[in-house]
Amino acid sequence: MISIGKKSPEWKATAYVNGEQQTISSEDYKGKWHILYWYPLDFTFVCPTEIKGFQALLSDFADDGVAIIGASTDSFFSHQAWFADRETFPQEITHPVIADTAHAVSKAFGVLKKDEGIAYRATVIIDPEGVVRSVAANDLSVGRNPEESLRTVQALQSGGLCGVNWKKGETFVG
Repeated sequence: MISIGKKSPEWKATAYVNGEQQTISSEDYKGKWHILYWYPLDFTFVCPTEIKGFQALLSDFADDGVAIIGASTDSFFSHQAWFADRETFPQEITHPVIADTAHAVSKAFGVLKKDEGIAYRATVIIDPEGVVRSVAANDLSVGRNPEESLRTVQALQSGGLCGVNWKKGETFVG
C-alpha cells in the first residue's frame, strides 16, 4: 500500500463522469487537495452506502477545496448501468468514478486484492503538492465513513494538532 509522505503515483484512467465516459488523470488534480476512494464492486450492498455518502458530502468537500474521485475495477458500462438504477441511487452520482478494469490505478496505490481482481475499501488523501497525507483501508465487508474522510482532510488542512474527534473550527491540542 502507498505510504504517507510519499509522492502520489501518476495515473490516467477511464471514468464515469456525470453519466459520460471521460479520461481523467492525476494531472487534472495537480495543485488541489483530492481524495481517491476505492470500493470493491458495482451491484453490491455496502458499496452504494459509501458512494452515496461521499456524494452527499460533495458540497462540504468542495467548500474545503477537495475533489472526490471514486474507483473500482468494474467497467464504465457497469458504473453507468448501476448508477442509473434510481432505486439504489435516487440521487445522481456527479463525482468521477474510475473504471479501473486494467487494475493499473489500484496496483499503483497498492490497494488491489489480487486473488479476486478487486480493490479493497481504501481511501487516500493527497495534498496540493501531490503528497499522500492519509491512507485508510478496510477489508471488503466493512464500509468506511465519508464524514471521517472529510474530518481528516479538514484536520490536515488546519495546520494544527488535531485531537480525536476534532472538528473544523475547534481549537487545537497543546
